[in-house]
Amino acid sequence: MRRKRVLTIATLVLAMIAGARLGAQERLKLSYASVDTTNAIYYVAKEKGFYHKHGLDIEIVFIPTTTTSIASLLAGDIKVANASGGGVASAAVGGAELVMVGCYINTLPYELVVQESIRSAEDLKHKSIGISRIGSASDVAAQALIRELGLEPNRDVPVIQVGGAPERAAAFRTGRIAGFPSPPGMVQLTKGMPHRILISTADFPKRFDFPYICVNTTKNFLAAHRETVKRVHMALIEAARFFKTNKEEGKRIIAKYIRQDHEGYLEHSYNAMAKLYERVPKVTRAGMEAQIQEALARKPGARLRVEDIVDDSLVDELEGSGFIDRIYRR
Repeated sequence: MRRKRVLTIATLVLAMIAGARLGAQERLKLSYASVDTTNAIYYVAKEKGFYHKHGLDIEIVFIPTTTTSIASLLAGDIKVANASGGGVASAAVGGAELVMVGCYINTLPYELVVQESIRSAEDLKHKSIGISRIGSASDVAAQALIRELGLEPNRDVPVIQVGGAPERAAAFRTGRIAGFPSPPGMVQLTKGMPHRILISTADFPKRFDFPYICVNTTKNFLAAHRETVKRVHMALIEAARFFKTNKEEGKRIIAKYIRQDHEGYLEHSYNAMAKLYERVPKVTRAGMEAQIQEALARKPGARLRVEDIVDDSLVDELEGSGFIDRIYRR
């Protein structure tokens, strides 16, 4: 009888501990910018339980534009958001108190999709390229791809704001634009749209440094919830490692979020992205400096330095503690 009562008490204690642990999960909204493979770590971390493992109850929210993500951060609706360096620099030049705490992809994996009739840089001259909006990652990609062809953006090739991926595809179909920058493989998901890839950033002789898939928050939130942001990093580092080393399951998760099982796209995009995810997700200083200079050129008289909006100290702590090495030794 006594033994039975002891076991009952022990069971209750364990249940209380388990309940306390569940209650200790910190709730947080985190935004990601696209369902394609570039943003895979955010939803891989959700699917594989890495947020929960590190004490976080994360609601991941799809916000397709950097401008809206930043507005949500500043309003407090979102606490941590994916945003690229160009958008963050532009907002910070305007006075936004933002901080980049790490980047998981530090280059622009984009290709220039053009009408099938365009076979050379000369053919592209004086024809429009569509982007989402000025200062976005698609804008930066368009500028870099056009320059790599030996042409000057806007002077030789007009770069115009069209909107998100659906709007760009529609403008391409109707001939309003001659091309658009796109993450690798995305164009394979379109049907009945003749095209060619004129150039890709993968063709560049030197990596194009750009803080692309980055974790951002406000300076106030980082100061008050430093440990929380650190745990977000821990979950994402595990997600990056999982994605890089589990191809078929990684592709399955991508297919779930993009709602497509197109094998050509899944294979192409996985192979392109898996090798780009950083083991140690620090912000590229050269890439961020370039984006700051671009933002300052649009706002004469403003001042901004890399150290004003980049704080890699959490990544430094995780690297110094051996956490990253332990994750990658598995």
